[in-house]
Amino acid sequence: MKILVTGAAGFIGSKLMWMLAQRGDDVVGIDKINDYYDPRLKYGRLREFGINIPATDELGSTDSLPLWGGQGWGSSSLPTGEGQGWGSCSFYRMSIDDKPALDALFEREHFQKVVNLAAQAGVRYSITNPYAYLQSNLVGFLNILEACRHYGVEHLVYASSSSVYGMNEKVPYSEDDKVVTPVSLYAATKKSNELMAHAYSKLYGFATTGLRYFTVYGPWGRPDMSPMLFANAISQGKPIKVFNNGDMIRDFTYIDDIVEGTICVIDHQPVASQCEHGVPYKVYNIGCSHPVRLMDFISEIEQAYGRPAEKIFLPMQPGDVYQTNADTTKLETECGYKPHWSLHDGIQKFMEWYKSDKNPLRSE
Repeated sequence: MKILVTGAAGFIGSKLMWMLAQRGDDVVGIDKINDYYDPRLKYGRLREFGINIPATDELGSTDSLPLWGGQGWGSSSLPTGEGQGWGSCSFYRMSIDDKPALDALFEREHFQKVVNLAAQAGVRYSITNPYAYLQSNLVGFLNILEACRHYGVEHLVYASSSSVYGMNEKVPYSEDDKVVTPVSLYAATKKSNELMAHAYSKLYGFATTGLRYFTVYGPWGRPDMSPMLFANAISQGKPIKVFNNGDMIRDFTYIDDIVEGTICVIDHQPVASQCEHGVPYKVYNIGCSHPVRLMDFISEIEQAYGRPAEKIFLPMQPGDVYQTNADTTKLETECGYKPHWSLHDGIQKFMEWYKSDKNPLRSE
């Protein structure tokens, strides 16, 4: 199967490319590789999952030109198995904002499926940098929809977010809940993506599936997310910021469960005759369904690191919500999704990576 993964140097995207290639898919990855967070982490992910990048390319042009690519994955990153067929993979430094380059890529590659994970991430960042979200999350997403429409893509899977639930007080969150009270621009753009996808599925007949990702963690995670922030602070002997005085609940989900669930969705293309109003459109929650109190999460980090954290307790920040809790019944029933990783095991794996030489941002 020929699959495009956008945001391929990201936390979810890089692991998704690797797992799709493992099972034999022909994968093309693109990523702008901006400096929202340290690009060394993005280049490190690509190398870890088999894309061989010359060091000189790390400071290369940001133009929409292929900087590197290759057939297959580095053998060091793949398990061995009798009868296992590997797909091919190539990577291009490209932004979904760049419509001419994106159209040229679609015209050349003839993708059957597209997984759009490219977006400006971060709830708090959207408070101070709103225009970055409009360009990437709205204009860029429209470019993806238009390319899917014009170049015969069968199924678009795209990243939505648990943040669309906003001020909803009913938990666990269900896909049937109303999502009309976002508390950040980031959340508003993700809900807009769902509405745009529905319109294109209705108008042009190709299938779209949105995934409302809940808090993802694990090795190679983003440095602006709590596991990395807490581990960095502990390693440097600095205090960690604990918002809402620690009274917060999150549905932390390990990266492997997230990627396996995403692949389940790729393989379960909505059929118009089986969807509401005959529109081949679906939205799913994807999380762990076992929410954890923030203080318990911090305790797991402390135990895995082997050192207690100094804590500064602060009020709730703008754009944050008290609780996220996914009802994943629909995804489990329709696509066979089942998360396997416990918080304890996931944090252990994260901390092993954090302390290792693989972590390009390790502080000690």
